[in-house]
Amino acid sequence: MGTVTLGVSIAVPEPYGSLLQERRASFGDPAAYGIPTHVTLLPPTEAEAADLPAIETHLSQIAAAGRPFPMRLSGTGTFRPLSPVVFVQVVEGASACSWLQKRVREASGPLVRELQFPYHPHVTVAHGIAEAAMDRAYEELSSYEADWTCGSFALYEQGTDAVWRKINEFPFGDGGGAPAVPAQGGSAVDQPSLRP
Repeated sequence: MGTVTLGVSIAVPEPYGSLLQERRASFGDPAAYGIPTHVTLLPPTEAEAADLPAIETHLSQIAAAGRPFPMRLSGTGTFRPLSPVVFVQVVEGASACSWLQKRVREASGPLVRELQFPYHPHVTVAHGIAEAAMDRAYEELSSYEADWTCGSFALYEQGTDAVWRKINEFPFGDGGGAPAVPAQGGSAVDQPSLRP
């Protein structure tokens, strides 16, 4: 069956997700429309395709033990010079994200991996682009604010076209209390225009 590249993340819901995706594209980030706007719980990770059922069971168990929690984004930050990333900060919900990402990668599960950097929940809005464009992203989104109740996380697979697609969504607890997050992604052609 071969290997697949997987990621686990919390999608940023509409209208915020598409707006930030549009802004990321406007800064010249070529990956903008291939990556749904998200907070990472598991960065891109190679796995055996045959392990997908075990991975989904593992994620279902984590979600069943979780509960919806408030998420709030506010302002920008950067990982420069260590990593060429500008992001919108997670100012509420970070501890819940940290708890979730530890469970996803726990030693007893099928997604064990070490992280390159300490975990820091965030929403990337520019990555690996010209410094001037990174500065623009940092400045233009410095007053950005969004909040919602996080009711789930999802498993994504990266296609050979470098686009990330949702495989399955895992609602917390009994699945009540928060609506499912709509899928994002696609190309600039099929994205609605949400420029401010």
